Amino acid sequence: MRLETSLSQRLTTETTIGPRMIQSMEILQMPLQALEERIEREMEQNPVLELIPRGEQELFEGEPVERRTKDPELGVLRMDPIKGEADFQRLHLMSKDYRDFDDESRPSRSRLDEMGDRHMDMMANIASRPPNLRDHLLEQLVFLRLPDIQVGLVRYLIDAVNEQGLITGTLEELAQAHEPPISPDELIAPLASLQSFDPPGIGGRDLRECLLLQVSPELPHADLVRSLILHHLEDIQHNRLPAICRKTGRELGEIREAIENLRTLNPRPGAPFAGSTGAAIKPDVIVDRLDGGEYVVRLAEDAIPGLRIDASYAQMARDRQTDKQTRVYLRGKISSAQWLRDAIEQRKRTLERVTRAIVDRQKSFLDQGPDFIEPLKMQDVAEMVGVDVSTVSRAVADKWAQTPRGIFPLKRFFGGGTTTASGVDIAWENIKRKLLELVGSEDKNNPLSDEDLVDQMGKSGVPIARRTITKYRKMLNIPSSRERREWNG
Repeated sequence: MRLETSLSQRLTTETTIGPRMIQSMEILQMPLQALEERIEREMEQNPVLELIPRGEQELFEGEPVERRTKDPELGVLRMDPIKGEADFQRLHLMSKDYRDFDDESRPSRSRLDEMGDRHMDMMANIASRPPNLRDHLLEQLVFLRLPDIQVGLVRYLIDAVNEQGLITGTLEELAQAHEPPISPDELIAPLASLQSFDPPGIGGRDLRECLLLQVSPELPHADLVRSLILHHLEDIQHNRLPAICRKTGRELGEIREAIENLRTLNPRPGAPFAGSTGAAIKPDVIVDRLDGGEYVVRLAEDAIPGLRIDASYAQMARDRQTDKQTRVYLRGKISSAQWLRDAIEQRKRTLERVTRAIVDRQKSFLDQGPDFIEPLKMQDVAEMVGVDVSTVSRAVADKWAQTPRGIFPLKRFFGGGTTTASGVDIAWENIKRKLLELVGSEDKNNPLSDEDLVDQMGKSGVPIARRTITKYRKMLNIPSSRERREWNG
């Protein structure tokens, strides 16, 4: 065997996605609430960013997205109403221009001291977030008269409460994870204190304990409700009311009343706080109907504050009299600020184009209602807009559109479909809707089986297999016919 060493050349094509490109994709995918929080964080960290007053923003509303050209002195992209459009490729160029700038550099000149006060004034224009579940519980902790060590343990348990309001982990696991480790018995009293907090049921270690914490003596059939929680939740889930009657010796009517009282309890007491960082749904796009029946798409411009770079800092970055360390620091911050602005503008433009394509395909939905939704895939919209399907997926993720028919998530307009025997395309959405109608109008004393549903769908002109009926019934959380049966007695 003989070993030889040789040199060879090979030409390959490789696509590299830089960190800035990844950030631009993340900005595109962000729902409105997350984007507002991202802007708020950037405002806290970047002194060259400032909010555009609302009066000045209105001057540009209705105009095309601003275009950019390169500033020969700063080497960054600036706003220009005449030159060509910026896109993700232009964003990509900026990473080359600024790869040598160190954002961690700190200015040494006292002239930057003024950044703080001016920046805090602009930050005051950003709305504060309401308290989350943890904040709500910590506020109540202040009113407890407990030794410091007990207060610390209650706080420790509050940190173990998940978004649903339940304790994550057993007392043994929490005691072992405590620093330093403690006995599980030491957590019993703090847990009792936590479980006395509002909302009722908070701090339960499982569903049963959470529900039991909410059963007050004033609740009708309180003893029976407790028994149902402790021993019969599975029977209730599967609608086995006769079995509960046999096991408890209670009448069917009494069991049904107790179950109705049980349903007034909240199995997820922390859930109302999960969305407390953003109150009502804020649509990203607005679809209006003109008098002639055509639809126009516009962005909810007031949802995102306008951003610009402080002119005084831009001038300092250009000024040769400014020391080098300060200029490098400012240019790095200006680059970061421009990146954020460009990514937000690109998000706006992409979202508008994608929404226009959706509206063009779902005009029947907007004209006549959800029953007339058309089968539509993201790939179809990607081809219409001229982007990759992943871009469409990011653009519609967690985005909402305000339409004459109501406010809908953009993903609501997508879905597959099938072709009926008569050659008519029908969306799966309409099949689900028809299924809900059939179940909603059935005789609850003799509910429709899956085979019955297949027959009824066929009579409506929508032939569909039994396995598909079962699949969509489960997707819609529709119980089986046995579980839907109402027991009278």
